[in-house]
Amino acid sequence: MKQLQKGFTLIELMIVVAIIGILAAVAIPAYQDYIAKAQATEAFSLLDGLKTPVAEAMAQDPSAGCAIPIGAVSSGKYVASIGATFTTPSCALLATYAASGVSTKVVSKTVTLTFDSTTGAWTCVSNLATEIKPKACS
Repeated sequence: MKQLQKGFTLIELMIVVAIIGILAAVAIPAYQDYIAKAQATEAFSLLDGLKTPVAEAMAQDPSAGCAIPIGAVSSGKYVASIGATFTTPSCALLATYAASGVSTKVVSKTVTLTFDSTTGAWTCVSNLATEIKPKACS
């Protein structure tokens, strides 16, 4: 009479555990980069919403137009603050990330969108790491 094998052998279980360990070693850093990218996009989303009102206000009065509009969102879950600075002929919108509760790759980093009223162009400058910074802000 033949005896049927029931269950897995020890070597089979060890192989499965090793494969899971290798996959976890690759997935965890990729997941952390994904989280940092997601948190970094908040500043760009908040600043993007301010582009039109600031550009319109700068067209009417450059010195007074460089201000965060009343009622605009000036902070977020990962962004501690958003401010505006006027330097003739430009208006700079600065978003600063929070110092805690965010990925270590975005802690206290900044994003600056600058509007040049003579050309009507926006430029982006950030001290975020290259792997999490959007390509539009290089």
